[in-house]
Amino acid sequence: MDLKAAILKEHSKPQALLIRDYIGDNQALFDELMTHFFSNEYRVTQRAAWIMTHCTEKRPHLINPHLAEMVNNLKNEKIHVAVKRNTVRLLQNVDIPEELMGTVADRCFLFLSDPNEAVAVRIFSMSILGELCKKEPDLAGELRIIIEEFMPHGTAGFRSRGKKTLKMLQKLLK
Repeated sequence: MDLKAAILKEHSKPQALLIRDYIGDNQALFDELMTHFFSNEYRVTQRAAWIMTHCTEKRPHLINPHLAEMVNNLKNEKIHVAVKRNTVRLLQNVDIPEELMGTVADRCFLFLSDPNEAVAVRIFSMSILGELCKKEPDLAGELRIIIEEFMPHGTAGFRSRGKKTLKMLQKLLK
């Protein structure tokens, strides 16, 4: 299968799942997908991001060689929102290595604090920060302040995740 051609063929869940199944547990094929994920071609990057999340739901170990590059990619202010959204979605379910925690926390605090950021990016960032607080409790106070600031004006999804995160933080802060 020509991976790039398959990515460009159509933007649909069945196509994404077909590519996921083709990649399977093959690290070399997943690495090729990640080459497309990091490319500068808008449509290819956007679609590869979605496929990447499907691949890593079943086989999270495939992402390990790419975590540092993914985290550093979040610093790029020109990345498409789909790439940002799928990256933070994936980071919710990954054990973030200690050497990347600082950068992840910085980016997630930035996304969470930006009312113009996509809601999904903000909500996923909140979840990541909640998990990081379990390892670095010193972050909990700052996270609580930000959530409380934005909850009254947030979407239903933001408020729901905020309530759950605040409840978890309350246990940490005792």
